[in-house]
Amino acid sequence: MDQQTQFRQQVKTIYRLLLVIFTMVGLITAAGIYLITDPTLSAFESSTIESPDVALEEDEDKIENGIHLRTGLIDAEGLMTVVNNCTNCHSAKLVTQNRMNEERWIATIRWMQETQNLWDLGGNEKIIVNYLVANYPPKKKGRREILTDIEWYDLQD
Repeated sequence: MDQQTQFRQQVKTIYRLLLVIFTMVGLITAAGIYLITDPTLSAFESSTIESPDVALEEDEDKIENGIHLRTGLIDAEGLMTVVNNCTNCHSAKLVTQNRMNEERWIATIRWMQETQNLWDLGGNEKIIVNYLVANYPPKKKGRREILTDIEWYDLQD
């Protein structure tokens, strides 16, 4: 009977050891899964830190060095009308890369109204066009300067 009791003790020890090992493996697996789904460990951050949404609302219309930070548009009269009407459908980059005169800006607005479901801008159209013409006119300088002082020569056959 002494051997039988000793055997049972060994089985209990092995059982407890396996239980501890499986518990550790389970905890490590759960921690790994959590790290994969939330690598910033945001659940462990202090709740006194200001939430990003509040900071975003405060900085949404921030202007630094004459530039509207969220859109990159130039700060001038009519900026917020442009931001509210134009950046609902497309990036402000589309505005800054397409420099046009008043006629072309108006034609572009008409095209967007006819084909892209742009709403009627009403009195805002004049504000928007004036802002765009003043701040994003066509560039007068081309890709390179005109070639000058060049000695041309005839090609020989």
